[in-house]
Amino acid sequence: MTHPTATKVLVIGYVWPEPRSSAASGHVMQILETFLQQGWEVTFSSPASPGEHMADLAALGIREVPIELNNSSFDTFISELAPDIVLFDQFMMEEQFGWRVEQHCPNALRVLETSDLQSLRHARHQRLKDRLKNNSDQDDFSDLFAPALHEEFLSMAHSDLAKREIAALYRCDLNLMISAVEIALLVEQFGLPRHLLHECPLMVDSPSAPPRTFADRAHFLSIGNFRHAPNWDAVLWMKSTVWPLIRQQLPDAQLHIYGAYTPPKATALHNAAQGFHVLNRAEDALQVMAAARVCLAPLRFGAGIKGKLLDAMMCGTPSVTTPIGAEGMHGDARWPGAITHSAREFATRAVALYTDEALWQAAQQTGNTLLGERYQRAIHGPALIEKLRYCQQNLQALRAQNFTGSMLRHHSHKSTQYMSQWIEAKNKNK
Repeated sequence: MTHPTATKVLVIGYVWPEPRSSAASGHVMQILETFLQQGWEVTFSSPASPGEHMADLAALGIREVPIELNNSSFDTFISELAPDIVLFDQFMMEEQFGWRVEQHCPNALRVLETSDLQSLRHARHQRLKDRLKNNSDQDDFSDLFAPALHEEFLSMAHSDLAKREIAALYRCDLNLMISAVEIALLVEQFGLPRHLLHECPLMVDSPSAPPRTFADRAHFLSIGNFRHAPNWDAVLWMKSTVWPLIRQQLPDAQLHIYGAYTPPKATALHNAAQGFHVLNRAEDALQVMAAARVCLAPLRFGAGIKGKLLDAMMCGTPSVTTPIGAEGMHGDARWPGAITHSAREFATRAVALYTDEALWQAAQQTGNTLLGERYQRAIHGPALIEKLRYCQQNLQALRAQNFTGSMLRHHSHKSTQYMSQWIEAKNKNK
């Protein structure tokens, strides 16, 4: 039972969390668990339909309340709940519900959980599309990987998505960022005040059992939700270019690709004769990761940090990826495997890891060290709680420092409010 004076948290989710389907949902669950460990009273709401693989929040003691877009029933709900903290999961939820939260619970701390910078991911996707349209070379993509922060800024600054997303960051009292690289981009290029941002990476506990050995593993593995565009692009690049190069060196190699919500276009790529196995969602992602010898993540665009690569470290599975895949995950430390810039380099390093036991063992140990240094729940969980409490205790002073956020709330929330009320009235008259 929660204490009568327990902090009340309302989480407004873009979707109901499916931690076995996406790293973003896994991160939300880690945050929810951190709140529960404090004895806080947590309510989760979403306007989305429940997904096939959604977490059983009620079993954890989290109240589940469906909500509707453009409906004043939310006003009654939040007024009665009177939360101390409102966490928006993705900026679109702040756009939809932020003005209602401010209107009915003005003293609630408003927090945005970003998962990744969507405008950055979309800008990189567009850059890849332009590159593929103007250049037939499917091998070397070094010109796309990890450009200077100012180049990233220039590629994003013109987009409506970036303007919407960064405005939402300003309107909130605190924003949880999963990547230090994205924090640097926002502070150094977009000019966001540093105090509005808090680094909250994926949080895990150290593995309790030693990982499986080199000899006790087989096959290459790739894993990721097929609905996530960077994952689908990685599968296509593997099929067309990367995997044939690996099979040239290892003719009997097998690649197992797992993904939630496998579409027919992905199933059509399955070819057992080529060792290219497109499978459905893994019931236990860590189990299949622990059985694989090498994890492949040839990501040509994306943002945030990658749950699959953290899972690989958890399972003692060396990985081969790109600078996009490894971004924000290892700082100045070595990577537990290889970071590559071209399909040929990717294939060569993957084969070396797969066949050289000493190289593989060194990469496994590197991953274990990185896990302990950067992703411990015991460090990041308390840091998050401390930051939230500090913001609650200094809320008015912090808001006074954020005039830009106040200005954006005034203009944006008024227009959103009037549009929402118009839509609601129109729906009632149908």
